[in-house]
Parts: sequence; structure tokens; C-alpha cells
Amino acid sequence: MNLPIVVVGAGAAGLLAAIFAAGQGRRVVLLERTKDGGRKILISGGGRCNILPSELDPSRYVTASSPATMRNILRSWPLDGQRRFFEEELGLTLVLEPETGKLFPATNRARDVRDGLVSLARRRGAEVRFDSKVTDVTRAGDAWRVDVDGGEALAAAAVILTTGGLSVPATGSDGIGLAIARRLGHTVNETYPALTPLTADPPVHAPLAGISPVVTIEAPGQKFRTTGGFLFTHRGYSGPSVLDVSHLAVRSRLCGEHQPVVVQWTDLDTAAWEAIFSRGGTGTVANVVRRHLPERLANALLVEAGVPDDRTLSHLGRDERKRLVTLLARYPLPWTGDEGYRKAEVTGGGVALGEIDPRTMESRLHPGLYLAGEILDAFGPIGGYNFVWAWVTGRAAGSAV
Repeated sequence: MNLPIVVVGAGAAGLLAAIFAAGQGRRVVLLERTKDGGRKILISGGGRCNILPSELDPSRYVTASSPATMRNILRSWPLDGQRRFFEEELGLTLVLEPETGKLFPATNRARDVRDGLVSLARRRGAEVRFDSKVTDVTRAGDAWRVDVDGGEALAAAAVILTTGGLSVPATGSDGIGLAIARRLGHTVNETYPALTPLTADPPVHAPLAGISPVVTIEAPGQKFRTTGGFLFTHRGYSGPSVLDVSHLAVRSRLCGEHQPVVVQWTDLDTAAWEAIFSRGGTGTVANVVRRHLPERLANALLVEAGVPDDRTLSHLGRDERKRLVTLLARYPLPWTGDEGYRKAEVTGGGVALGEIDPRTMESRLHPGLYLAGEILDAFGPIGGYNFVWAWVTGRAAGSAV
């Protein structure tokens, strides 16, 4: 009767699960394969940790399971409650970055978030064991058996799986939780790298590497449109806007198709550019375009459109104008691949939400087994959305267990 609650994985969801389970007075053992845990927290936001978005739109999450179930889970812990937790329990001051709508710790140190969560788990009584690689979780009569590589198996009253998915394996993600869930009979919807940079072969825009305009991206045929940062890389394209559309590109490849991605390089759409170029005058088209775009990008688009550097507005031909307007407002991004799990910020797919009680995160197949975080079939866009999913599901599991 004195068996512990075992939490597997000390990432964002696992730390919250351990904190809230221990807060209920239960004996908790938190097992983590790395030497310090929370490694995705450490690398998030460029090492600053985007803890939360300032606002949450549940419709921006992606799942192959029930969207209604996903929304119910997200609404179980409102953003203001999450913010109070970090400010009151961890003593962090959260600061809004107005241009992105993201909340960061005032110290701009992701380590303060990770260390604060580990410390709070310990203060509440959780036993944290690093360098403990779990290899399997099985039912053992009325209890659970948790096998640890090179160590003694643990008997547990209940198990909370928060092992993450397959993204950024350098942080310790190895998919073991997904494998365990499958062995226990859970449906795992097809997994794929999400929020990952896109590549181009050949890398036609490598000379533009480092340029980072704010753009609007659409995926024709899909209900998708986003505005945000865009980054040219030596291998292709990255930045928040590209990462947010990447799941559609990746999934199209899995189906043997190719999802078109179009870019509007400025806040000017097709009609606005048409109006500018139709005014005529002695000024050059090149100078007009350069006023709105970084010079290297403007020059590349002019060359691609076949518009000479000295072409004046009054002498811009109809075909030239049409080509240039298309490249400025509906640019077909020539992506051919992606960076995969190595650089993906999150795993798409995962354990089907229909097999989880949305109030408690308990498995409907196995009482006493709980699942939280990236292992579940849901993810959101860049901007703290995926931390919200981890915080909410980890808290729900830890509180209910």
C-alpha cells in the first residue's frame, strides 16, 4: 500500500506531474534518463524559455484525434492560473515580449525555469533520480513494474508516462514512451517531425542565408495562414512562420505528395503591389522594391522576375509586372525536404486522445497508467503553445493520480 507513484521523464510535463502528485501527499519517484532533465526547457526560446503565450487559441493546435477532447484538456487550466503558478510557486517574474506575444522569465534564463521546477518537485517531497533510463513498464498484478537499465526494477502504485516523443534526440528523446504505450495496446497515431525547418535541394537561396524578414505564409488547399519571422538558411528555410507550416509539408511527403507553400514577403498583397506599379513615373522598380525588402532579397526577386535594375515604373511591361507581383505576394517556396526529428521542436501524432480520460490523463485501457505531454497526439505552433500542453497535461495527471 506504500508503493510510490513513478513519473517517467523529467521534462516539462513530467516535472509538473511530479510537483502536483507530491503536492497531494503521495510518495513520488521521478525517473529521468539524462543527468539533469528538462533539456528542451533549456534550449527553448534560444535559451530564454518562452514559458507561455500571452493568449491561447485552441484552434491552432493540431491532432489526428478528437479536436473537442483536445480543447477540453487545454481549458482545464486557464492561462492566468498557469501564470500564477510560475510567479507564485517558482518566484519568477514573467515579462511580455510585445512583438511576439510571448512570455519569458525576466532573467531571460531558461535554466531558472528548469532548476526552479526541479527544486519545487524536491521541496514537495518527490525523489528525483537522474541517469535512470526506463526500458519498460508492465502490469504486475495490482501494481506496476518499471524496469530501469542497469538498475533494480521499481514496483509502483501508478505510472505517469511523460517521456516526450522523437524530436531533438540530443535532448534525450528516444521514443521509449511511445513504444511502451504500443506494447500496452494503445493506439499511436502516425508520428512525424513537426515544427521543423524545410530544406531545398539544390539550396537555391543559400546566398540569402541570414536574411530574416517578417512574412505571411499560406498553404494552398489547407486552412492555414500565419504571419511571423522567416529565416533563409544555407540548406533552406526556417523561422517561426516556416516551422508552423512545416507539418503540412512533412505530412504531404509521407503521402507521396507535395504541399505548395506560398510566401507574401511584406504586408503588401497582390492588389497593393499592382497599385504601386501601375502609378508609373520615372523612378525605378528596383528602388521601389528595395524600400520594402532587404536589399539582397529584393535583388534576387528582381533577377528572378527578369526585371532589369534600371527599369522605370512607366516602362514596366505587363508580363514583367505580373511576374514580379507574383514573386512579391505569392512566392512559391521551392522546398523539397525537411530537417526531420533532429531539428523538429515537437513530434506530431502520438497516443490517441480517445484512449485517455481528458479530465485525469488516465489510460482508458489500463487504470493506474497516465500519459502527459508530447507523447500524446497534439501539438501547437511556435510561441509557448507546446509548453502549455505539457504544463496542462502534466498538472492534470499529477493532480488526479
